[in-house]
Amino acid sequence: MDVTFLLKLAGVGFLIAAACQILQKTGREEMAMMLSLGGIVAVLFLLVGKMGELFLEIRSVFGL
Repeated sequence: MDVTFLLKLAGVGFLIAAACQILQKTGREEMAMMLSLGGIVAVLFLLVGKMGELFLEIRSVFGL
């Protein structure tokens, strides 16, 4: 796994966490919850792309 990918995931997590804290302090808990769910979905989309690459690599190694 590439280091830039890990940094990208950490950056998304940090930004989402900071934005959620700000929203919770201002009394917008519902918006903070929606933002955190959106962050989870965004990270899952990034991970699905990497999983696809992994399966293609495994397929090419075993010649399937």
